[in-house]
Amino acid sequence: MNDKITIKVNFKGGIISPGDLYNILVAANKAKIENVSFGLRQQLFMDVINENYKILVEELHQLGIFFEVNSDSYPNISSSYPAEEIFITKTWLSEGVYIDIFDMMDYRPKLKINIADSNQSITPNLTGNINWVASHVQHFWHLFIRFPKTNVVYEWKEMLYTNDVPRMSMHIEELIFANRKKFIDNPLASGDELFDLLTENNYITKTAEAPVKLPGFNLPYYEGLNRYQDKFWLGIYRRDEMFSVSFLKELCQICLQTKIGQICSTPWKSIIIKNIESRTLKYWNNLLAKHLINVRHAANELNFQVEDHCHEGLELKNFLVKYLHKDDTRTFGICFGIKTRKKSEVFSNILVRRRPLISLFGFGFFHVYDILCAKDFNPNERTGSAFSTGNFKFLLPEQLRRAILSFYFYHDAASLPILKTPSSKKEKPVNEAEPQFVYQCSHCMSVYDEKTGDPSKEIPADTLFSKLPSSYTCDLCDAPKEDFVKTNILELGLQAI
Repeated sequence: MNDKITIKVNFKGGIISPGDLYNILVAANKAKIENVSFGLRQQLFMDVINENYKILVEELHQLGIFFEVNSDSYPNISSSYPAEEIFITKTWLSEGVYIDIFDMMDYRPKLKINIADSNQSITPNLTGNINWVASHVQHFWHLFIRFPKTNVVYEWKEMLYTNDVPRMSMHIEELIFANRKKFIDNPLASGDELFDLLTENNYITKTAEAPVKLPGFNLPYYEGLNRYQDKFWLGIYRRDEMFSVSFLKELCQICLQTKIGQICSTPWKSIIIKNIESRTLKYWNNLLAKHLINVRHAANELNFQVEDHCHEGLELKNFLVKYLHKDDTRTFGICFGIKTRKKSEVFSNILVRRRPLISLFGFGFFHVYDILCAKDFNPNERTGSAFSTGNFKFLLPEQLRRAILSFYFYHDAASLPILKTPSSKKEKPVNEAEPQFVYQCSHCMSVYDEKTGDPSKEIPADTLFSKLPSSYTCDLCDAPKEDFVKTNILELGLQAI
């Protein structure tokens, strides 16, 4: 078997010209590439075998396309532009503003830069190193710095004018690389110290009135043929993450023939075509039928983030999705991450992390899986709390189901209204809700809830834990009753690591 070489092509903000993409795909054909894929940062990936590598490289050079080989030194500029107009409305951040910013980005950033609207959640806001979030003040941006190789996030107290975003981004990157010891891989990195070094005073700024309140995660359904205003948009997701070159070439041709000037790549490894006119719908339906492209996958399959070019992660995702489908599990509001590599970063509020029990010469053997939860289940926070650790693969689906229940318990408890009822006793302050308790196995983190009982052992609902027989054991790991710990629902499974 020939080893493959990975070619990566960045498209700023995930905006792809059909003409440029078509030419790249023709080059891919010449190098005998049958399928390509898109990445978490809205890039294009092509795997080429060694013997055809020179053919592809020569073709890309002739086209004037910048690319990287088995490298990610220049992370793509990620943006929420694919959601503009179809998922984001009533905002000053229009197509023209995005395009102006990308046009002014006349350098290749080595740090991850995110350009995102504050009124959306399809594109992660804070997964970059330099994160610009549109404010509610027209043409001004909030700035979050996530220092490279750290969990340190700094929110700048000022807002910056649109035209200065590219220039300040480059300035910040230069300062970070010029002061590596202070700002890279340093858990004590200081945002105030970084901005003290920004000696230029000709940026147009406004003082932010309050810290930014980012929207809760609520992933819109991003595939299928859908109407918006007087037009349609088409979202295409592929279960194996692979798009055939022949399909994409025909897609580009339809775009060119119907005067659609852009194809969008999303952070979910899917593509979106906007501005489809009703008179051209037959072309799109015929294209999907010809290539047997399925749409309308279940939502609990679409809300996974898997590392780029990761066969093991994709296989694990499909394994877990099968069980979510089987049990018809609700996953609304949840983003699942699959992490198999030490250095990778995946956006999620529930993360499944694979790790080896034994490592030899850089290879891992006998893998187990941890389920981690982001702080307050907020995917903009780094994942750092263990729900369940050291699971073998066959235990993983059930543990993931319980993590999902934990997510809903947390949000239900946090959103419960506090009702005033007539009482002769002194009322408690309205912010002191009665704690709710469950009993959690200290070994596998399984939960016994008195409200639901344990149907697997024929224990009816509303059975008090104290009334369980002394012979009761955990239904997952068989731990004895005395190894269960009384736990507040708000802290369910969240044990600091």
